[in-house]
Amino acid sequence: MALMGVIPRELGNLTFLVSLDLGSNKFHGNLPQEMAHLHRLKFLDLSFNSFSGEVPSYFGFLHQLQVLKLGNNSFTGSIPSSFSNISKLETLNLKFNSIEGQIPKEIRRLINLRVLNLRGIIPQEIGNLVNLVQLAMEDNQITGSVPSSIFNISSQQILSLALNNLKRILTTGDWQLNHHADSTD
Repeated sequence: MALMGVIPRELGNLTFLVSLDLGSNKFHGNLPQEMAHLHRLKFLDLSFNSFSGEVPSYFGFLHQLQVLKLGNNSFTGSIPSSFSNISKLETLNLKFNSIEGQIPKEIRRLINLRVLNLRGIIPQEIGNLVNLVQLAMEDNQITGSVPSSIFNISSQQILSLALNNLKRILTTGDWQLNHHADSTD
């Protein structure tokens, strides 16, 4: 049986909380501003609900966050540039929302990021995510071309750009692998 309703403001009183998993429920509405008080939070999963409104910029001030999963909701607007302040962030999932616009160039500061699932226009700075293992931007209506820097992420193991409207077809010459795939994998 799924939990339902809105997230109560009082959740912000749990200031010693380090992990919060409310994923795969029937929550709806905007997230309360009081969640900005959860400064010790390392893991937050709110995916697979019906949250709406803009993605809260206050998440960018939860500096201990390592995992932030907001995918499969109804968030709108753009990705807040304040997200670049979450220096310990390893996983960011914003896919399957109604987020539009360009991914902030400041995302290059997330050097610990290993998994990135989102939608938006891919900035050249994405190549600075040296620890990125998975980049999933499928079904995003991406219409531009893929920046060449995406092919210089030597740690990348999974790249999904399926179901987009890319103008430029990638060729093997475009992908300059910094690592050599082992054919025995």
